[in-house]
Amino acid sequence: MKGSTYRRCSCRDPKTGKELGTSCPKRNSRNHCTYSIRQELPSREDGSRRSLARGGYGSLKAAQADLDHVRALLGLAESDDPEGTELIAEMLAEVSRERSPLPEVEETRRRLNAGQDLIGSLTVTEWLDRWLAGKRIRKSGLNRYETDIRVHLKPRIGSRRLDRLRVSHLSEMFTDIRDANAQILEDNAQRRAAIDEMATVPWKGVENRARRKAMKAAIDEMPPFRRITGPATRQHVKATLRASLNDAIGQQIITFNPATHVEIDPVRKPKALVWTDERVTKWEQTGEKPSPVMVWTPQQTGAFLDFVAEDRLYAMWHLIAFRGLRRGEACGQPWSETNLDTHSLTVSSQLVQDGWGIEASDPKTDSGYRVVALDDDTVDVLKRYRERQGQDREKWGTAWVETGHVFTQEDGSWLHPGKVTDLFERLVAASGLPPIRLHDLRHGAATLMLAAGIDIKIVSDTLGHSDTRITRDIYQSVLPHVGKNAAEATAKLVPLQRKAEEEKAARKAAKSAKKAKATNTGKGNGKPKRKVSPQAKAKHRKPGK
Repeated sequence: MKGSTYRRCSCRDPKTGKELGTSCPKRNSRNHCTYSIRQELPSREDGSRRSLARGGYGSLKAAQADLDHVRALLGLAESDDPEGTELIAEMLAEVSRERSPLPEVEETRRRLNAGQDLIGSLTVTEWLDRWLAGKRIRKSGLNRYETDIRVHLKPRIGSRRLDRLRVSHLSEMFTDIRDANAQILEDNAQRRAAIDEMATVPWKGVENRARRKAMKAAIDEMPPFRRITGPATRQHVKATLRASLNDAIGQQIITFNPATHVEIDPVRKPKALVWTDERVTKWEQTGEKPSPVMVWTPQQTGAFLDFVAEDRLYAMWHLIAFRGLRRGEACGQPWSETNLDTHSLTVSSQLVQDGWGIEASDPKTDSGYRVVALDDDTVDVLKRYRERQGQDREKWGTAWVETGHVFTQEDGSWLHPGKVTDLFERLVAASGLPPIRLHDLRHGAATLMLAAGIDIKIVSDTLGHSDTRITRDIYQSVLPHVGKNAAEATAKLVPLQRKAEEEKAARKAAKSAKKAKATNTGKGNGKPKRKVSPQAKAKHRKPGK
């Protein structure tokens, strides 16, 4: 098939407006004209001709390089492969129409051999489906990706071409999510107001029943209560898209990841706060928690453990409170990895929720595989629990389910992490203590270790963190007495003249007060000073005085 390069002058006759072409007087100037290429493409099925043409090259060398590139693409299809020839011809025709860059030869070869579309019409939805199908991660992580894709990404950007996805498209998507949040809040408020109004209508009476029926019908027509997409979820949606597009770059499907450059609201992680007396008083008055993450003081932790001392799962609450295991790690801890003789246990598995179902899984991270040292009291607690579990095994007999787990239901079967959380919340409410989450017991364990002066690296290893910075940023809630001691120790390091003078004046004042007291009490002997009458004084006065 024919192809050529040629020079082209775009100058026009000022009178006629027509291009001068070869008659341009400046045509022979070295840098005046540009170069163009034209390559004939295979004819269409109806016999009509088509070609690729483009210009604007600054040199003959650049034009010839692109022409060779086009011919290399045409050569990818074998002579006995009419379907491949047609696909490449249609791809080059669209490239010519859209004036888009020429596709890479090797990427086009890969797509052709893999049966993929050559003209770059792969949509975001098609790519996300392919990417998700190829992920080999644990099920809980896969479900989270699937939710982000199904709920947020596909409805908003799924129909866009993958190679044409831009930062502006993603900015529009997150703006749309924020707008949807505002609508959800408004819908929820309207539904709540309607329900509250219906609650004020009495049940008795024909008119009241008719009114309630009409109001209920109106409520049923309203959108149901929904949760908004918070900052953390939006960040996760962005992370999901960024990861998928990075893989697309790795497979040379695209060359730019717009999710890396889109800006959205940052997530501010709540800081753990300690339930001080002042905060407890305010909570009792208003019912509001100062922070989503709250930590008990050592006294409050002790009070809770005393309250649940007879609970069947006391050993679990004790272990989490002192050693900081995660909920799933505690539920999935096997006896085979719990050595009470050496005062240690090895965290090597966990139970995780998939919806409401549960499954065994590896620890959350590589650093989650760890050995946790146990104190004497915790070992004694676990020994007593093991004896009680043995009694349950005998009681259930053949119905006992042998899971090998430390903490189980009464018949030996797995504990459900969600039910464990529900039980903990009921126990906290019954204890009368200020509320915390089950995971906050883990925060408390870290705080107790740090308050005891344990090295931050040991605390981090005990909790299963990959970096001590995570421990500092999330779990280091300073208890009031620890902060007071630190403040006093810091103040004593700086010698202040003013402070020395104040201390000197205080000592002088104390000395003066002591002297005055001694004078008033009879030379400091502690006895009241006896009064002497004038007659007695005259009697004992020496002569001549």
